[in-house]
Amino acid sequence: MALESLYKGQQLPLQRSVEAVAIPSGQPVTLEEDTVVQVTQALGTAVTVVLEYSMYLIEGHDLDALGLEPAPRPTLHENATDEELEAFVWEQLKTCYDPEIPVNIVELGLVYGCRIDTLISGEKMVNVRMTLTAPGCGMGDVIAQDAKRKIESAPQVQKVHIEIVFSPPWSRDMMSDEAKLELNMF
Repeated sequence: MALESLYKGQQLPLQRSVEAVAIPSGQPVTLEEDTVVQVTQALGTAVTVVLEYSMYLIEGHDLDALGLEPAPRPTLHENATDEELEAFVWEQLKTCYDPEIPVNIVELGLVYGCRIDTLISGEKMVNVRMTLTAPGCGMGDVIAQDAKRKIESAPQVQKVHIEIVFSPPWSRDMMSDEAKLELNMF
């Protein structure tokens, strides 16, 4: 079964125990084998599920727990340039979703910038400036941690700093036309 074949409301038994991320706390939890979960969103490389009124994010590399083909962990070749690394970071950010909105954070206009720094030690540090759709959004930490985990998969990256800012404040005007179309906001 492919990720695209999942639909909202579908109930699936877990085929093995799996590590998941509780939403909105961001805490890691183990969901036990044979537990039936309900799909709420299947976008990017992860699936959001509900179990007993609680929401969880299951990472793409663990999708076999849902009977799906696991998504390969993203990689980048060892000798990548800073430009290739930045392109990789942007591609990873495009796989991050607010569990409640079916548009990635880049298309939503939540990512204000990405910078690759080489530290004195020679290590690469990725700095991402992003915002949330509202200052009180409970998903901020979950989204930031999801982005951080995905960016850290590049072997060249030793440090990732995700800065959540509220200036300038987010507005619908920051969304791509594709995002506005997806959300019927034209």
